[in-house]
Amino acid sequence: MQPNTKGALLMMASMAAFTLNDTCIKATGGTIPLPQLLTLRGVLATLMLYALARQLGALHLRVSRRDAFLIALRSASEVAAAFFFVTALLNMPLANVTAVLQVLPLTVTLGAALFFGETVGWRRISAIALGFCGMLLIVRPGPDGFSIHALYALGAVACVTVRDLSTRRMSAEVPSMLVTLAASASVLLVAAPMSLAGDWVPVGARDMALIVASSVFILLAYSCSVMVMRVGEVGAVAPFRYTGLVWALVLGWLVFGDWPDTITLIGVAIVAAAGLFTLYREQAQA
Repeated sequence: MQPNTKGALLMMASMAAFTLNDTCIKATGGTIPLPQLLTLRGVLATLMLYALARQLGALHLRVSRRDAFLIALRSASEVAAAFFFVTALLNMPLANVTAVLQVLPLTVTLGAALFFGETVGWRRISAIALGFCGMLLIVRPGPDGFSIHALYALGAVACVTVRDLSTRRMSAEVPSMLVTLAASASVLLVAAPMSLAGDWVPVGARDMALIVASSVFILLAYSCSVMVMRVGEVGAVAPFRYTGLVWALVLGWLVFGDWPDTITLIGVAIVAAAGLFTLYREQAQA
């Protein structure tokens, strides 16, 4: 199998696993308090990630002070993103939340230009502006179409942008699994005390099965995403991240009976097209 083909398959598998994780969390229906939900999932996911990181020999902690700061910044961003994203996920259609997150290639490109001085030509600036217009069609900031929970989705985008920008500045020697494990453990360390501050609710067999499945899908998603970085060319593999939109549309319809309206679908198409063009131009400039 050609490296690019293998990389594309791994990217699609990663996107499918991430979306299945989101589906499991949304299927709990918001009956479990958010800190408790993140704690239960965090315990399982962190233990599994620890086992995987140990197997890969990625647990060495000899990192520079600069990298340690970036890992801490990334982990803090992951914590905030988890709370924002899951709140939005529990209150918005799966496809809509997933679609909002597809502006990440655009926000990361813009952030790299603003904070790191990376050169961004007029074509990518135009694509970013167009992508933000598509995002407005999805979140619909008007009295009829706007949902307050869209702000949580946008908050998640902002936090994940910080997370990805900090990841870009890390040394290549820092193991990806160590960074992932630190983020998962950070979410757990924040969620657990918050959950103890409130009352825990009984978790039925169905919801517990969904949480366990969510943890397994997260492990698979991270494993595939790590392997993606080691095979194939970035320009050939990266566009397949948008298969997550397809999964979100299909699962949202099959599991929850949700299907976005025409305006939202137009916004999704605009965001995806702008993101794909930005990825293409980044590869062309490399």
